[in-house]
Amino acid sequence: MKKTLLMTAALALLMAGGAAAADLKFKPGEDSKFNWQSFEDFKKGHDLKGQTLTIFGPWRGEDEALFKNVYAYFVEATGVDLKYSSSENYEQQIVIDTQAGSPPDVAILPQPGLIADLASKGYLTPLGDETQKWLLDNYAAGQSWVDLSTYKGKDGNAALYAFPYKIDVKSLVWYVPENFEDAGYEVPKTMEDLKALTEKIVADGGTPWCIGLGSGGATGWPATDWVEDLMLRTASPETYDKWVKNEIPFTDASVVGALDEFGWFAKNDKFVDGGAAAVASTDFRDSPKGLFASPPKCYLHHQASFIPSFFPEGTVVGEDADFFYMPPYASKPELGNPVLGAGTLAMITKDTPASRAFIEFLKTPIAHEVWMAQTSFLTPYKSANKEAYANGPMKKQGEILLNSTTFRFDGSDLMPGKIGAGAFWTGMVDFVGGKSAADVAGGVQKAWDAIK
Repeated sequence: MKKTLLMTAALALLMAGGAAAADLKFKPGEDSKFNWQSFEDFKKGHDLKGQTLTIFGPWRGEDEALFKNVYAYFVEATGVDLKYSSSENYEQQIVIDTQAGSPPDVAILPQPGLIADLASKGYLTPLGDETQKWLLDNYAAGQSWVDLSTYKGKDGNAALYAFPYKIDVKSLVWYVPENFEDAGYEVPKTMEDLKALTEKIVADGGTPWCIGLGSGGATGWPATDWVEDLMLRTASPETYDKWVKNEIPFTDASVVGALDEFGWFAKNDKFVDGGAAAVASTDFRDSPKGLFASPPKCYLHHQASFIPSFFPEGTVVGEDADFFYMPPYASKPELGNPVLGAGTLAMITKDTPASRAFIEFLKTPIAHEVWMAQTSFLTPYKSANKEAYANGPMKKQGEILLNSTTFRFDGSDLMPGKIGAGAFWTGMVDFVGGKSAADVAGGVQKAWDAIK
């Protein structure tokens, strides 16, 4: 889960407690970019005075403060006594609490695999057909979100158990606009264009890409994001789903093909700063620094939305550095605009009027816009005002979500830990080290077969 933790990196201080009307970040009715009518409408139907709502989630430190600014409006609207808590080992804690029969009313988690386990043991309450229809109607790529939120219950029947809220985008390519302008390069709109740009940069005497897979004991994970992005651009979403569930083997032609697509970029000495041999040994935190060298050591870097944390101090995203959506293949229009990412999902772990009301609150634009107007929040909610985003880069990422036709969760995070955070990572290191895609795929599949 190192990638997901990076996406939601926060301070380690735990702050728990309730919220009061005085805590409202933005005064209702004062700023037209917020849908205050949705807030007023919600207030009319939810009186929870005298009731308590406990929420357990992954957000701590800065992220917790941002979430508190959101749930303050729920408290103001309902009168409920809301208590939020987290834990450094929240994945283990939620299992302990549910098994002990003392769960929170609402749990918010970033791991679909853990949610699937909780649902299969009967610890979650289905959110119903109405919420499923709401997601289909109101979220861009609605079917993708329904699929992500649907799990098998204790009875073996599939139902919608989770509500996606606060999403992260990984399908990004970073660049320095000044470097592009100086060289006369344009942002590519298709994968064919991106490959042509890669070759043109070499022809012009430059190096196109900075790629680094180093991450201590997690070395290799950045390459899995590459492969997952390319898998979504070369194969159907259904194939991707089968892949992450081992319903098709790692040795399937679609998977080997995605590996080779990554190899086209990463295994060519002319395409990568330091040559292919440097890919595995370069730390992912250091790899984007070549974008900012003079002259540039590279022009392009594929990484998720957290990577500016490792840009040189003072770098302004949107000016000194920018990003574009990793484009689809023009030759595969049927695959639309897929987006790879991660995110959190809210679920009812104790069925109460307050917990059900909180899920309803998440369906209001205001529950999205208040966090959008701060930082570190993206949503596929079509009715949330995209002008509420705190800055241009966040708005641009939000538009990537709104324009998506398919969203898929990070594949390695959906696989068993021994594969997604083990054999897949090490296999990618072997791949950039010279092993063939077929050999690497065979090795990962052998590891998967061993845990059946």
